[in-house]
Amino acid sequence: MLIRKTRNLTDRPFGVGVVLAFPHKDNVKVILEEKVAVLQVSWGDYPKELVDEAHEAGTKIVHQVGSIEDANKAICAGVDSIIVQGREAGGHVIGQDGLMTLLPRVVDLVSESEHDIPIIASGGIVDARGYVAALALGARGICIGTRFVATEESYAHPYYKKKLVEMARTEYTNLFGRSRWPGAPQRVLVTKFFDEWRLLPDHETEDNQPTIGHATINGKESEIRRFAGTVPNAVTSGDIESMAMYAGDGVGLIKEILPAGEVVRRLVEGAQLLIQQGLQGDLLK
Repeated sequence: MLIRKTRNLTDRPFGVGVVLAFPHKDNVKVILEEKVAVLQVSWGDYPKELVDEAHEAGTKIVHQVGSIEDANKAICAGVDSIIVQGREAGGHVIGQDGLMTLLPRVVDLVSESEHDIPIIASGGIVDARGYVAALALGARGICIGTRFVATEESYAHPYYKKKLVEMARTEYTNLFGRSRWPGAPQRVLVTKFFDEWRLLPDHETEDNQPTIGHATINGKESEIRRFAGTVPNAVTSGDIESMAMYAGDGVGLIKEILPAGEVVRRLVEGAQLLIQQGLQGDLLK
């Protein structure tokens, strides 16, 4: 079990993410039984009775949202924190609003409520400048995906990591995974494969496409069909160039593959420096 393996690696608190659009009750049951510190949920409602159940187990709930309406539901449910995902985010994108406008609206919504819920910003943030910008908009923290895919420890395929460094263009699309996860658009790298197939008719799905590769996912061998939306991991074989490569809009700011710890160090120290400069007025000179 991944939870117990993780506990063997660290004595620090950690969390588990659950996508509510897929069957999840059994997974949530195990997470609460194992008393994991944080359960992050997304792509669906998580009502107050389920939040209360988690709290009774000692688990905090962090709900990722992409709209002001879903943020309001999360506040009313009594979640412990809210991740606000902007349309700039890589991978599956839950909302239509950009982070710059959505984030302060959610911050204001929380401030008007009776709850003190920390807001976390997500979408297109890869460096200290994005971190400080999110703080300026009222966030208390950031949630980063793409920058950590492009790290030494990441289990992404080396070719995928290479493209994250080399490429700067992304696009919001529904090309991948239409059958497996309908109504879940993605932001991906604009690769040569994507350019060639971006106008694929809406009725076409991965179901009638050829197999382009194989991968081991959660210990199971899996076929990868064209347009399946399966990103290539470290042991994926086949036509890697024709697979989905999710990336946030800030990918053009990624210049090298770094250790994950170095990414964190640069984020924190860079943000501290920018804030100090701002307090001294240097940014206005």
